[in-house]
Amino acid sequence: MRIAQRVLAWERAPKASHVDITLLSPAAMRRANARATGHRGLTDVIAYSLPQPDGAVVGDVYICPDVAARAAQNGVRLNEELIRLAVHGTLHVLGYDHPESSERTRSRMWQLQERYVKRILG
Repeated sequence: MRIAQRVLAWERAPKASHVDITLLSPAAMRRANARATGHRGLTDVIAYSLPQPDGAVVGDVYICPDVAARAAQNGVRLNEELIRLAVHGTLHVLGYDHPESSERTRSRMWQLQERYVKRILG
C-alpha cells in the first residue's frame, strides 16, 4: 500500500523499511486483538513492528474496515478513515505511541497522523 511507503519516506525511515497492510474481517480482528493485547473486543487497527539489525523497520498493520465504517457513520468518509488507520498503524510500527486518554489527540503522534492524512487527501 502506498500510504505506508509515503509515511516511511516522510519519516525518513531507512530504505529497507517495509510495512504490510492487511484488511481483516471483524472475526479475524477479534482473534488478532486477543492474541496481541489479551482484549476480547473488536478494534480498528493493530500494528506489529520488527526492528531489523540494519536499522530498518519491518512491520504489519491490520485494519478492520467494518470498524472504520462506523467512523463513516459519524461524518467521516470511509476512504479517509481507512487512510487515517493506515497512517496510524504505520506510525506505531515506527515506534510512535499516544496516551489512551483524552490527551491522545494532542500527542505528537496524533498531530503527525493528521498532517499526513491531509497530505495524502491533498
